[in-house]
Amino acid sequence: MEILTAPDELQQACLAHKKTKIIGLVPTMGFFHEGHLSLMDWTRKHCDILVVSLFVNPSQFGPGEDLDTYPRDAERDVRLAEQHGVDILFTPPAGSMYAADHATWVEVPDLARGLCGASRPVHFRGVATVVTKLFNLVQPHVAAFGEKDRQQLAIIRRMVRDLNMPVRVVGRPIVREPDGLAMSSRNAYLADKERRQAPALYRGLLDAEQWIKQGVVQVSALRERITAFYANHLPAGRLDYFEVVDPDSMSPVTEVRGPVVLAVALYLGKTRLIDNILVDPKSQTISK
Repeated sequence: MEILTAPDELQQACLAHKKTKIIGLVPTMGFFHEGHLSLMDWTRKHCDILVVSLFVNPSQFGPGEDLDTYPRDAERDVRLAEQHGVDILFTPPAGSMYAADHATWVEVPDLARGLCGASRPVHFRGVATVVTKLFNLVQPHVAAFGEKDRQQLAIIRRMVRDLNMPVRVVGRPIVREPDGLAMSSRNAYLADKERRQAPALYRGLLDAEQWIKQGVVQVSALRERITAFYANHLPAGRLDYFEVVDPDSMSPVTEVRGPVVLAVALYLGKTRLIDNILVDPKSQTISK
């Protein structure tokens, strides 16, 4: 495995490979868990050269957020990347990715306005910009992202479509702990008591899915029920949002008439957790 830190070296290496090989990219902020590793494993099967970026991107953190304390373990990440067949691990310093007078941003404002964008107004601008930079450097044929960050995935897909970027963006299923909690690097912040409560975030979404299949299709009624559920099962939590949105546009709906995404964000102590599930009211299968 080759470890590169300079953007121009990464670009030169990938341009050379692209002449004869399929390149896959998995962008990450490191502190790898099974969700990251599943993205690497899937992409490894669909490319000749697997590139993984490990970069805690400062432009997607707002004032007062956890940029300085975001979990990091570079040595462990290098070991895991090597074990999972990564060919190039890109670990740039922030100064090499953003010039002191950096002034160019990529935005998809319609998709970034609600959900996480409401409480993190600069977040998706930073995400779209750094992913564009990575796509320019790596020029991958395929790039894989986790569906836990479904709003992010929708924004990247729209960005790729609108800017005619020649990359196939693939969303991969959420990887969960045995108790249902979606894997996230930020789960490391949870205190023991908070970690015991945290799986109720997913259970609430599953209950909401059952309510829909039982005929509760007004979003106002769903929100009332799930707010009560979280107040009861996550007493230490503070609900940021519960939204029911169109899977493609991420626009809120008021009534469930077809497939929708149930999305939730909740603060548990100082930790902000997010989760979502895709629900089809006509399907007889309950999400797992």
